[in-house]
Amino acid sequence: MAFGSQGLRTGIQVVLVLLIIGLSYVLYRSITEPYERIERQRRITEQVRDRMTDIRTALVDYERDSTVFPDSLNLLLQHIRRDSVLSTYQDSVFGEPINLDSLLYSPRTGKRFQYTVNDTGRVGVYLLQDPDTDDKIGTLEPDPTQTNAASWE
Repeated sequence: MAFGSQGLRTGIQVVLVLLIIGLSYVLYRSITEPYERIERQRRITEQVRDRMTDIRTALVDYERDSTVFPDSLNLLLQHIRRDSVLSTYQDSVFGEPINLDSLLYSPRTGKRFQYTVNDTGRVGVYLLQDPDTDDKIGTLEPDPTQTNAASWE
């Protein structure tokens, strides 16, 4: 009889140990999963903003060369490929090498950045927007102080 109760006791202890391990894992995941999700969103937001900043750098270079902003992002891409300084010295101009094929697309969803030019005023302005968030660079208002201003800066 003592052997039977000892075996039952050991079995219950094994089940309790497994239950403690399982609940510990569930608790660990419930704490780390939201943090990992927030960190992943933060990294993606940073990548989107970096890409938009690279486009702004290229827009400023385009405007410096031709005194107007390009009518489309496709013209900007052609300018980057043609410009020897932008294409050869990407590290010093953009801070790192860039992939020109993906430059015009948001890393968040792969949608193309929205770009609008307003050149009807004395000063040409543009608006570059992320299609998935409220992040933007520039303005369509004829305010030259906001021409290259980013919403997150």
